[in-house]
Amino acid sequence: MPNNLILRRIDVTPEWKPLSPVSLVGTVDVSTPPSNSGPVFFRAGPGEEVFQIPGEAHSLVRVDLADISVSGQSGDIVTLIGGTW
Repeated sequence: MPNNLILRRIDVTPEWKPLSPVSLVGTVDVSTPPSNSGPVFFRAGPGEEVFQIPGEAHSLVRVDLADISVSGQSGDIVTLIGGTW
């Protein structure tokens, strides 16, 4: 299977939305830009929420992005950069 690049910008809303609308397993850096007005909340399935403050970044290795949802203040964003390797 060929490797594919993953570049996504997610516009955050108060409602939960998945990092990918379809099953997509990849390794990505998840960033919340310093210009965000507040923390962005993440959860996997019905699990507990964790948050990422503006300017923070983390790497996720071989995860299904459709299983992770984000929520926060309207106008904030999350960026994903990585691939299916």
